[in-house]
Amino acid sequence: MNKEYELDDIDRKILEALMKDAKKPYTEVAKKAFVSGGTVHVRMRKLEDAGIVEGTTLKVNYSKLGFDITAFIGIYLEKSALYDMVIEELRKINEINSIHYTTGNYSIFCKLYCRDTRHLKEILHDKIQMVEGIERTDTIISLEESLNRNIKLS
Repeated sequence: MNKEYELDDIDRKILEALMKDAKKPYTEVAKKAFVSGGTVHVRMRKLEDAGIVEGTTLKVNYSKLGFDITAFIGIYLEKSALYDMVIEELRKINEINSIHYTTGNYSIFCKLYCRDTRHLKEILHDKIQMVEGIERTDTIISLEESLNRNIKLS
């Protein structure tokens, strides 16, 4: 499929409905987009083939699972050429939720979840800071997430 897929209004309606509730049946999405359930299924397949939709995920409340600390780690690399090697090692750390290659002060910015501050210290000291190529880190602890949403497509 062509990677430069052109979204139309039907695609946008389908995406917006499923971004609000990914578990919504295609038949309900179809009613909102004024198309058939089969059309929604075909459109979703095309959006997946084009790389616009990359699967579905669950939004998990980690604090209800005992992970009360959300932290962001700014990572300084010894050399930017070490990026790929460092990323490979960071991917092995289960508590890390996302990794971004950034501009600005940090080479890499990560989000992670920990049970408590002791667990965070262990992850930093015993895992992240032990990765070869990491010069130093800065840690920011989130006190509250006030917004986490998909953007509007229209």
